[in-house]
Amino acid sequence: MHPDTSLDTDAVDRSRSRAARSTEPETSLLLSSLNNQREHVLGILDGLPDDALRRPVLPSGWTCLGMVKHLTISDERFWFRGIVAGEPIDLTTSDEAAAAAWQVDPGVPAAAVFGAYRREIALADAIIAATPLGTPPARWPSELWPNWRLRDLREVILHVITETACHAGHLDAVRELIDGRTWMT
Repeated sequence: MHPDTSLDTDAVDRSRSRAARSTEPETSLLLSSLNNQREHVLGILDGLPDDALRRPVLPSGWTCLGMVKHLTISDERFWFRGIVAGEPIDLTTSDEAAAAAWQVDPGVPAAAVFGAYRREIALADAIIAATPLGTPPARWPSELWPNWRLRDLREVILHVITETACHAGHLDAVRELIDGRTWMT
């Protein structure tokens, strides 16, 4: 197993245990679905060497590490800490900020990218465990989306499940192109 891509299983188990104890059945079910997608993201990248994690495969130019960074910043951090919890994080989605969320500096170790993703997952799980599903977002970037809004934590979780699953599929295709490995056969 490539140490950079594995989940910190003890931390994940503790987070899931806290969430299961402190949440209603629907929250546990949604969190389980989200965690399955998160594990898919990390699992499909397991065993890839550093050069493959950093190599663009598709014409759009993103890398596997860039995808993990995007999921960290634009999905886990943005939606759970920024929107649901209302933490004072930057919610801008300018073209420059969006592009930067996909770029990993060559000097940044792969382990740091995967570590940041795992940390944001743990922070998101704590927010999910402490927030009733019907709670509206504490903050909403109306300047970005004046005509669209997610109503509550339930809709945010469903949105992040969809985003993570979509990107896991992208990573599936890239991994198959790199070395033929597939997640599900």
